Amino acid sequence: MNFRTQLELPNYPMRFGLSHRFFATGSCFAQHIGARLENYKFEVSTNPWGIIFHPLALLRLLSGDSGTQKATFLHDDNYFHPYYHSDFSADSEELLMAKIQIAFEASQRILSESDCLLLTFGTAWGYYHHKSKIIVANCHKQPAADFEKKLTSPEEILDAFSNFYERCYAPRPIVLTLSPVRHLKDTLPLNAVSKSVLRLAIHHICEKYVNVHYFPAYEWLIDDLRDYRFYQKDMLHPNEIAVDYIWQNFVAGLLDAETQNFIKDWTKIRLALAHRPFNPTSEAHQKFLKALLKKLNNEKRVDTSIEQKSIKAQILG
Repeated sequence: MNFRTQLELPNYPMRFGLSHRFFATGSCFAQHIGARLENYKFEVSTNPWGIIFHPLALLRLLSGDSGTQKATFLHDDNYFHPYYHSDFSADSEELLMAKIQIAFEASQRILSESDCLLLTFGTAWGYYHHKSKIIVANCHKQPAADFEKKLTSPEEILDAFSNFYERCYAPRPIVLTLSPVRHLKDTLPLNAVSKSVLRLAIHHICEKYVNVHYFPAYEWLIDDLRDYRFYQKDMLHPNEIAVDYIWQNFVAGLLDAETQNFIKDWTKIRLALAHRPFNPTSEAHQKFLKALLKKLNNEKRVDTSIEQKSIKAQILG
């Protein structure tokens, strides 16, 4: 008897390797996958504007609108920008705009050079700022009366995506995902509405553009794993086991065979690098370090100079 509803791995027409560059942006899932790609020596830019949940706010930045002409928000003597996460803040507007401009120009350059865009939508509920006349990325603790909570439609998301894709993005693969994290502040019923809107929008986008593909992280957590033991203590965010399971499906579905073999090899090396001995000066541990250094030196598929330097610093004599 099978007590799980297992999800089949989609058959993607493209595969990526270590030489490919990724741009991962959106909600928390982009952060998780970006971190794992980085751990396995991929060149990846992850959420250069901070975590952004709403697709219109995200696609606006991807389309080249830095928002530097928009008014900033002031909270606790710090300035924030409605287009960006609270990671972007400064004690003066001038400094904030300078930080934004540097980060935005760098992200646009990296986006133009990337081989794949990993894009994650988090919520269809947006906060419309009356004065700026935009859906903000973050309210930055401004008065609630300054905003109107609005549900974005699938058609609005499709239009925003089309504007980005057709005007600003060369024909490279895009992997779209839907965040499985539930937004309880919207209530569970309204969260369900939000996720349904986003899933429908993603479906229409993938139907319209042949090189845009859906990666079902949402379904793997909600329908396949479907158990609170795969969640963190808040019962909302996936735990390490769940993220690892989804990452394994990402590897199997989207990375080529050579890269999959490298990931298996590098996983063993990463475990060895993370080893913390009881006695660092013992003969056994010194022998272990020398063997690990030899493995790193023999690994020619990626640059291991940082790891080699760390091991050499631990070897005595």
